[in-house]
This record gives sequence, structure tokens and C-alpha cells, in this order.
Amino acid sequence: MKRGFGMRIFEAREVRERLPWPALIEALRAMFKAGCGMPERTIHEFPVSGEPDGSLLLMTAWSGARLGIKVLTLMPGNGQRDMPTIEASYLLKNARTGETLAIMDGAEITALRTPAASALAASYLARPESSRLLVLGTGKLAANLPHAHAAVRPIKEVAVWGRDRAKAAALATKLTMQGFDATPTDDLKDALRWADIVSAATGAAEPIIRGDWLRPGAHVDLIGAYKPNMRECDDGTVLRSTLFADARDHALEAGDLAIPLGKGLIKPESIQADLYDLTRGAHPGRRMPDEITLFKSCGIALEDLAAANLVYDAG
Repeated sequence: MKRGFGMRIFEAREVRERLPWPALIEALRAMFKAGCGMPERTIHEFPVSGEPDGSLLLMTAWSGARLGIKVLTLMPGNGQRDMPTIEASYLLKNARTGETLAIMDGAEITALRTPAASALAASYLARPESSRLLVLGTGKLAANLPHAHAAVRPIKEVAVWGRDRAKAAALATKLTMQGFDATPTDDLKDALRWADIVSAATGAAEPIIRGDWLRPGAHVDLIGAYKPNMRECDDGTVLRSTLFADARDHALEAGDLAIPLGKGLIKPESIQADLYDLTRGAHPGRRMPDEITLFKSCGIALEDLAAANLVYDAG
């Protein structure tokens, strides 16, 4: 942490150290339960020569004495440069005076609060005995998912699937060194039939999860697809599942639900509950052992503010 003119600066390592999984998950639970001010996020797409378009996101939230703003760029082409896809800065301000309290590494906040939100959802939606996790993706989010889910469910075995087999193998090796029984997999069909929890953090434009491959009682966690034309699961997955989201309106804008909605296969009210409902006890979450649950995460500014408050107040 650095100081300057009364403002504190938290770099990635310090953000990570101040956001242990159990505390972060509980901070999100408390913030969803209480609610906060949160306008619509602003998204701008811009061209990048010879590559997919980049995206600029501005996300703002306020609660009590704090106000936070995240400025995030998402650059799909960075994968070819072996650079992070997401870069972000987070500005935490005093909501009464406008004073800037801190600048934080927003990419690290995003990389931690996103899996933590998935784990929060899984605490209501995944079967209590769930121990087998399938991770789809090989990036930073994917690497954090087993740790987040293990904070709420007894995750022992992890299978990793990625379009790049070498990256999947490398992530599995890393997870093994961190205490998981982790292996890479090429057989997505068998892996989906094996998994208690399927957690996807990919840039897929076309479905990679098929509903008829899921085992009864599975919990599906969808993180990666954030645009209306992107999706990680097929229509069969949506139709076979009880649907949940972090925030209803945002979830219906992402392709996983927007596409079947546009086809008339589901309605907005098909989303049974979001994290506001679940944390407030308005919906019990999973009702039956064989029920397939699906959680669509889009990531909202409330989650960033909860994480930033925890960073600022820790120690």
C-alpha cells in the first residue's frame, strides 16, 4: 500500500491479501442483502485493428459513506499476447465530501469478487455434498474458481477444460500444487456428466455446455459470456435448469439467457431468483436433490463496492 495526499493506493498483491475467500463471500452476502445505489453500467465497444473489438466498462455504486467507480477494459486480443484480458482501476470515494479515499487494482478486485459471487450463489444452489468441480477456461478467473467454491462446498476433485490443452494442463498442475486433485480433460461430454458443479469462465461465442450431458443435481455457473451474442450453454441447458442470476435485468442482457428469451423459449419471469432474493430469504434456492440449477453471473458494481470496502477497512 502506498500513500499520497491522504489517498491510499492498493496494488494487486495487497488487494489479494485483504480479500480472503470466506470474508469476501460474506461481504457480498451482506451487501446483496442490504442493497446499494447502482446506476446502469456504461459499456462502449471500440475497434482494435486486426483483432476482436475491445470493451470499456464504467461501473458505479454507492452505499452509506462510500462511493466507488470501476473503469475496466476487456481486450480479447490480449490472449494472443499472453497478457490479461481484463485491466481495471477502482476509485473509492467519500460519498459525503467527494474525497478520494483510495485507488485499487480493479482487475484484481474483479478476479476475486466474480468467483466469490459464484460461490455465494453455490452456497444456495449447489448440493451440500458437491465435491467434483469442472472448470471451463484457463485464465485468471478460472484459476480462482476452485478456491472460491471450496470455501462453501467440499471441493476435492477438479477437472480443467480449455481450448488450449497446454494451458489447461498448466492450470491443473498449479491447482494440484495448491492442494486440489486436479487434472486436465479433453472429453467435455464425460466431464460434464461427472461434475457436481460446472463453472465456466470462457470467451465462448457458441455453446460449449450441452444440457443433455449434465448429470441430475448438477449446478451450472456461467461467468464468461457477457454480450448478447455470446453464450456458454445451449438452449437445452437453459430449458433443463432452474434459472438464477446475480441481478435479473443484467442477466437477461447476456446471450446465455438473452438468446433463448429472444426465441420465446423462456420469459423474464423464468429467472426464479437473483442474489438479492436468495440472501434475503425470499427464495430458498435449490429445492430438490436431482434439480439442475443454473446461475448466470454478469458482474455488477455492488460486488466491486463490497470488495473495495473490505480492502480499505482491513487492517
